[in-house]
Amino acid sequence: MKEKITIAIDAMGGENSPNKTIQGLSIFLDKNKNIKDIFFNLYGNQNLIENKLKEYKISNNNIKVFNTTSVVSDEETPLTAVKNSKNSSMWNSINSQLLDGSDITLSAGNTGVLLVISRMLLKTIDKINKPALAGLWPNEKGMNVVLDLGANIECDENNLVDFSKMGAALYKALFQESPKVALLNVGSEEIKGTDVLKKAHTILKETNSTNDFLFDGYIEGNKMMEGKVNVIVTDGFTGNVALKTAEGTAKFLTDNLKKHLTENIMSKFSLIFSYFSLKRFKQKLDPRKYNGAIFLGLKGPVVKSHGSTDALGFYHSIDLSYRIIKGDLMSKMKKNLNETH
Repeated sequence: MKEKITIAIDAMGGENSPNKTIQGLSIFLDKNKNIKDIFFNLYGNQNLIENKLKEYKISNNNIKVFNTTSVVSDEETPLTAVKNSKNSSMWNSINSQLLDGSDITLSAGNTGVLLVISRMLLKTIDKINKPALAGLWPNEKGMNVVLDLGANIECDENNLVDFSKMGAALYKALFQESPKVALLNVGSEEIKGTDVLKKAHTILKETNSTNDFLFDGYIEGNKMMEGKVNVIVTDGFTGNVALKTAEGTAKFLTDNLKKHLTENIMSKFSLIFSYFSLKRFKQKLDPRKYNGAIFLGLKGPVVKSHGSTDALGFYHSIDLSYRIIKGDLMSKMKKNLNETH
């Protein structure tokens, strides 16, 4: 267990930054006044950041600001960014794990550039050739870890096995219990699916007794939210489609519910009696609560906040970053991977 946790934040990445990043930090500090083991390295325009720290009345006791001269834009390609971004807030927040003692990096900037720079600077864990992007999804009983959410369009069976072990380590770091893991498939029967899925299924089934998690076979898309498993593994193409579909469905439900409950006087009257239930329902589907995807497979953890989220969403990604280090993710992940590599 680390005595001090240092989070490096790309304070300029994403929309409305550094306002939302510093306001999100303010929310985190207000909600965690008793936490004494955390320190923040902030990267970006020093004058802007320090003005925002003053605006939100944040003390500098556990914060250090590093001045950088550029910002990676959303339009930047990974190739041009690698050439031109060495003075950027993103580059330096990642490199801080090597130079400034940071334990984890958080950025709301360009996803593709973040992955490329992270992989270039931090390197992958030995024998991992494809890092995965993992996220948290709500289910009926709590939370799922789902990966890959878009880092790798094509995967072989060994990649899926690695994703299973890394996802299991993330779940255990966050929730302190060994998870059930399943492969996302078109059916739950062992005869269904692609050759890659069948091969991954065989490997995971044969090594079930030695893993620090329980492999539970296949899971179909319509079962993902039931909470019968904790980690759901797929390739990046399928995972990204599933993610965008879930986000769109949640928005459709909340928007239409609001529309129909406010369209006439009777609807508004009924809203009075169901207000608190509907509020809990909306909070359950609020994507800001689950903001933050984690690059797994690198020698240092990197969290990607949604670029368009607000301060509350960014707060949740800071909280996720803290819990990742507090739960000793890297040791758990390396332990799981050493069982197969």
